[in-house]
Amino acid sequence: MSLDVTLQKTLASAARVFSLDIVLRSDSRRVVLYGPSGAGKSLTLRAIAGLLTPERGRIVLNGRTLFDHAERIDLATQARRVGYLFQDYALFDHLTVAQNIAFGLRRGWLNPPRKPRDPRVQHWIDTFELGPVAANYPAQISGGQRQRTALARALIAEPAMLLLDEPFAALDPALRTRMRAELLALQQRLDVPTLMITHDPADVDIFGDHVFELRDGRVVADAVRAPGAATVVPYPHLTVVANQG
Repeated sequence: MSLDVTLQKTLASAARVFSLDIVLRSDSRRVVLYGPSGAGKSLTLRAIAGLLTPERGRIVLNGRTLFDHAERIDLATQARRVGYLFQDYALFDHLTVAQNIAFGLRRGWLNPPRKPRDPRVQHWIDTFELGPVAANYPAQISGGQRQRTALARALIAEPAMLLLDEPFAALDPALRTRMRAELLALQQRLDVPTLMITHDPADVDIFGDHVFELRDGRVVADAVRAPGAATVVPYPHLTVVANQG
């Protein structure tokens, strides 16, 4: 994966004015944006997905320009070929597991049929072992099954990159450990490039081939996993790199 992002965006509220001004360049297939709440991670993800329009900048994925303020290029979300896994999964409560997955193929807001006919739906149901619950609704399945349903919906359109918004933050510790292992195995098996945002150093160690640390809307450090290394670096090293210049 080749990702080249330059973003500038200012948001004002009654409480404060927040300025996002970042540059991200990476050829790694697993990129992590790490930082505390309010650092600008979610804004960056939303801008890449086309859910937020930067004031200035450029977003290029695998040589394809998704956004360029100077050239007046701003592809629609559906045209960007990026999958998005929301933190709360954003499943539709009134749709079954199969319908939620099929929704990833829809261009409009019409509900998919209760028994989707597209073979890609069944493929992802089988891939994520969701067959026994395919006719169930989100409230009737486990947290892990909800995450797999949301992942299947994000992947069914064959995205060039998968955006992951704090995918484990809402899980209890035991399920978080299991779902990390499951997502890592899936990413390795499918070889899907990922960009994850997180505030958890454990996600950095497991999923970060290239890690950018964000604070107050700026990239303050980045680190790349050495070939064959089990982890990127001991996390505090990221801050040390920033302090060293």
